[in-house]
Amino acid sequence: MTSFTINGESVTSDSPADTPLLWVIREELGLTGTKYGCGAAQCGSCTVHLDGAAVRSCITELGQAEGMEVTTIEALEDHAVTRAWIVEEVAQCGYCQSGQIMQAAELLADNPEPSRADIRSHMSSNLCRCGTYPRIVRAIERAAREG
Repeated sequence: MTSFTINGESVTSDSPADTPLLWVIREELGLTGTKYGCGAAQCGSCTVHLDGAAVRSCITELGQAEGMEVTTIEALEDHAVTRAWIVEEVAQCGYCQSGQIMQAAELLADNPEPSRADIRSHMSSNLCRCGTYPRIVRAIERAAREG
């Protein structure tokens, strides 16, 4: 049994400790905003926060979440980044967006006034098949300004 908190709610999973956290989040807990992309931590679609740090849930084992706080995109519904994403019309196909938003939220939590270079560097590990990178940067800049 693995116990952790997800989006402020205490949960326990009886899945094996080596189960990818992504599958527990999506299949067991029904939080489907976190997406499966590549399964190899290369695209960022599955990004969640583990005690505030962005991690790729496709390779993070359930056992690593023991006693920790997991935050998913569902908890960022009214976050500055999410609001900026809408205003800047970032999403095209939208598949990568939850991971992009989670990565951006980590950046702004650590650096509330990032430079454009900081944004590009921090976001470089998240892929967008549609190429909305300029809108992603603008949205993060907006979120930083509007807090």
